[in-house]
Amino acid sequence: MTKVDPQGARFRLGEAKGHYESWFLRGNHPTRPLAFWVRYTVTAMAGAPGDAVAELFAIVFDGERGEHVVAREAFPLTDALFPTSGLGVRIGAATLEPRRASGRATGPGDIAWDVRMEGGQDPLLLLPEGLYAGSFPKAKSLVMAPNVRFGGHFEVGGKELEVDGWMGSTNHNWGERHTDRYAWGQVAGFADHPESFIELASARVKIGPVLLPTMTPIVFRHRGVEHRLNALHTVFGRASIDGFLRGPRAGGPRHRVEWRFKAKGSGLSIEGTMHADAADFVTLWYKNPPGGKKLCINSKIATLDLELKSAGGVERLLSPRGAAFEILAESAEASGVSGLPTAI
Repeated sequence: MTKVDPQGARFRLGEAKGHYESWFLRGNHPTRPLAFWVRYTVTAMAGAPGDAVAELFAIVFDGERGEHVVAREAFPLTDALFPTSGLGVRIGAATLEPRRASGRATGPGDIAWDVRMEGGQDPLLLLPEGLYAGSFPKAKSLVMAPNVRFGGHFEVGGKELEVDGWMGSTNHNWGERHTDRYAWGQVAGFADHPESFIELASARVKIGPVLLPTMTPIVFRHRGVEHRLNALHTVFGRASIDGFLRGPRAGGPRHRVEWRFKAKGSGLSIEGTMHADAADFVTLWYKNPPGGKKLCINSKIATLDLELKSAGGVERLLSPRGAAFEILAESAEASGVSGLPTAI
């Protein structure tokens, strides 16, 4: 059992060095390219602790019609609660508890949700456990409950969307600043292995003025084994992302984003490709506690194709349009992909 508290808030009222923190849930229809993402968050800018603000974000992705509805709404901190132990987040009338989430966010879309969470696995730590108590990296993330089954409903622009047996997770991240550059991915159940779960990221972080090479930690649960390919001495230089982080290929911007990665360890070799079209993303601005903004390019209907090699042979796993895929970039221009919607 991990010693890291997966649920309790790290946010402290009045802290002057700046802080962001979010609890989010995401779920995918078991067979169709439909998904939701709901985020409860607090942001305090460095040097201005009295101006901290709570926000609700909600997105419903519809890959069948190519239409995604986005809503976000801000609330004063006096209308929010972030317990330092356990899960009992409240922002306005919206709540997040271990087995239920409900609320509403408006602007520009109008999304309400009332969902219950069933099942789930033990918490998953993407980073080595010892890093959660240290100062490096500045941003931490974990999965509170992998492979959660969601039931309930959403109301999207006045129309009801039933959620029945959608698979996903509940998650928690926090830090003094957003990661300088990253791609992040997650799959809760593959086509032929609904019990398997993977979380990974490719990130570049700064130590002082120096931008470190890309690090790609991966934690993969498959066939009853947790493979932790995240030791610091093994995570460098294992990924490439076309269109993002390195700029577009010669010949112009790309409409399709591909993130390719390789990793080896824990008796397993993993090679994978995460990909989505520009039309599968929405874009959001996040305030960065030290100052400025970051652009989150967000899809929950991406595809992940994995090839596994072990002593038992070669195995392929596929999640067709059921993967979470996010990119953090400085701007839409820096992403190198055309066709992205206007950021909200």
